[in-house]
Amino acid sequence: SRVHNFKKMEERRVVFRLGVVYQTSAAQLEEIPKIVKEIIEKHNDVRFDRGHFATYGDFSLNFEFVYFVIGSEYVKYMDTQQSINMKIYIEFENRGIEFAYPTQTLFLNKEEKAVNN
Repeated sequence: SRVHNFKKMEERRVVFRLGVVYQTSAAQLEEIPKIVKEIIEKHNDVRFDRGHFATYGDFSLNFEFVYFVIGSEYVKYMDTQQSINMKIYIEFENRGIEFAYPTQTLFLNKEEKAVNN
């Protein structure tokens, strides 16, 4: 078993995924990686690695992002994540981009009945 000394870490990696609803426009889908990258890059001591439209989920269009928080302090790491997450939430709200959550849509067939006169 390997022992990790977290005090000697030079950076901490953050991988996060977010899903948006299928009703999101193609133009909005193209903007999402740019929006998130810009938000991440505005933070000090953060290095953006990548952001992609990754998968089609059961109920969401899924993106994956990776960035690094420079330094070993855990509180700084968590504060940075919180700040980035809040800014993403606010920016998506401002642009009308909706986060997805598990849903199911039920479609009912309406059969026409013949009316006898």
